[in-house]
Amino acid sequence: MARTAEVVIIGGGIAGSSVAYHLTEAGCGDVLVIERETQQGKGSTGKSMGGVRAQFTTPVNIRMSLYSIPFLAAFEEIVGHPSGYRGQGYLFVATKAAHMDYLRANVERQRGLGLKQVEILGREDVVKFFPAMRSDDVIGGTYCPTDGFVDPYSVMTGFMARAAERGAELWRAVEVTGIETDARGVSGVRTTRGLVETRTVVNCAGAWAAGVAKMAGSELPVTPLRRMLAPSEPFAGIPERCPMVIDMSTGFHFRPENLGILMAWNDPEERPGFRMDVDAGFVEKILTHAVNRVPAFETLEVNPRRVWAGLYEMTPDHHAVLGAAPGLAGLYFANGFSGHGVMHSPATGRITADLITKGRTEVIEAELLSAARFAEGRLLEETAVL
Repeated sequence: MARTAEVVIIGGGIAGSSVAYHLTEAGCGDVLVIERETQQGKGSTGKSMGGVRAQFTTPVNIRMSLYSIPFLAAFEEIVGHPSGYRGQGYLFVATKAAHMDYLRANVERQRGLGLKQVEILGREDVVKFFPAMRSDDVIGGTYCPTDGFVDPYSVMTGFMARAAERGAELWRAVEVTGIETDARGVSGVRTTRGLVETRTVVNCAGAWAAGVAKMAGSELPVTPLRRMLAPSEPFAGIPERCPMVIDMSTGFHFRPENLGILMAWNDPEERPGFRMDVDAGFVEKILTHAVNRVPAFETLEVNPRRVWAGLYEMTPDHHAVLGAAPGLAGLYFANGFSGHGVMHSPATGRITADLITKGRTEVIEAELLSAARFAEGRLLEETAVL
C-alpha cells in the first residue's frame, strides 16, 4: 500500500525545514520531507555564508527580513534550539557619490517600512568600525545593528527537530523521480522508496528546483550559479564585534568566522551551471580585493583546500518564487532565493504554510512573488545582491 501524506516537501534544506516547522505549528501533522542526501544541509544550506540583513531595496524583501530577523534572534526561545544569531550588523562602504545616493534612497524605504535602526554614516563613522580599512576613497556608508549572522545548519536542524516533535517525518537518501497529477491537480510523488499519495507538494529543491517543477509539467525560471567562499586561518587583526563589511566598489565582503574571517566575492564572469568545483585562481583574486580594502590582510593566510563552492538559486529578478504553481492545484513553490534563502527562511516557511492552510498571508503581499509574475511581465528588481 502506498504511503500517504497531507503535505510532501521536496528538499530538506533550510527552506524545506522551515516550511515543515510552520506547517506543523499551524496544525498540519502529516508532513513528509524528502531529502535526497544522506544528511540534511549538503546542498546550498551547508555552504552558505550565514548572513542576515534587512538592508534591501524592495519592500517585499525588506518585509521578509523584518519578519525573519527577530525570529532568528529569538529562535531558541521560539523553536527550542539555538540559531547562532549574532547581531553584529552589516556595514556598506561607499566610495562614490552614486553609492551614497543609492544607499540614502534605500534607507528612506527601509525606515518607511519600520527598520528604524538603520543609519547613514559619514566617512569617519565608517572608519571607526574597522580602523584597519583603507579609507582614502571612502565617502560614507550605512549600518544596521540588527543585521548579522546565524549558523545555517543549526537553524535548519532546529526547524526540522521541532517539526518532527509535532509529527513530521524526514526521509533521507530518498530521491524524487516523478510527480503524479490527475484532473484535480497533484495526486502523488514517486520516489526511490515508493509512491507517496498526496494532494499537496512543496518544491524546496533549491538550485535543482526547475527540474522538480518540470516533473509536474511546470516551468520555473530558477538557474544555479556557483558562489565560492574563502575562510582564512586565524587572524589577530579583526575586531571581535566586526560587522559584515561590504566594499561597494568591488562587491568584496567579509565577516568574522571563528578566529579568522570568511570572505566572499561574486565573480562577474561566472556563468550559470551546476559547478561545485573551486577555481584554482579564486584565492588570488579574492585576496587581491581583500588587501586593496584592508592592507593588513596582506598577511592573511588562506588554505586553498578549505575554500568551498555552493550554489545560488537565481531568478531573473533576484527575488524568491513563493506560492501556488500557475495552472496546477496542489503544487507550491518555495524557491529562487538568489542568495537570501537562509536569512529569509523563517518568512518563507510562514508564508508557504499560510498559503497552504489559509490561502492567504499577512507577512507580505504574496502575489508579488508568485511564479505568474514572469509570464505577466511583473518582474521586481533587487539590486542589493551579494
